[in-house]
Amino acid sequence: MILVLDASAFFTGMHWSGTLATTHSVVEEIADLRAKGHLEVFLAGGLMVREPSPESTKTVKEAAAATGDLQVLSGTDIDLLALAIDISGLLVSDDFAVHNVAIRLGLPTQTIQQRRPRARVWRYRCQGCRKVSSDPGDCPVCGAQVRRSLIK
Repeated sequence: MILVLDASAFFTGMHWSGTLATTHSVVEEIADLRAKGHLEVFLAGGLMVREPSPESTKTVKEAAAATGDLQVLSGTDIDLLALAIDISGLLVSDDFAVHNVAIRLGLPTQTIQQRRPRARVWRYRCQGCRKVSSDPGDCPVCGAQVRRSLIK
């Protein structure tokens, strides 16, 4: 199975073997010199750098909206999840929101240094009047801050 590596895989210095892939946005995200060195070693060893399909990107965004993680996922996270769908890869990341969406999508995942996360569903709730909202920010009813809260 192809391992789809998040940026955190390059920061740890761990050795990854087998067929490896990542996205251009992950490569661009790596600024640390040590991590860049690890990236260069993996590129020389055959690391594939690919872009996900628009269809998979749309699927990821829909799943992230359903779990309540869309607001916390970066474009890089979305690309990584979409690439894992495209190549039927094993997603390697320590990002809990990435894992949560991957679980929703039925993608196999592996953590790097963190514990394995459980599936969660989030919603946005006003801290003042407790009204449920679709987005974070200020409550349209009372003006208090709307925050992400756990449903299950």
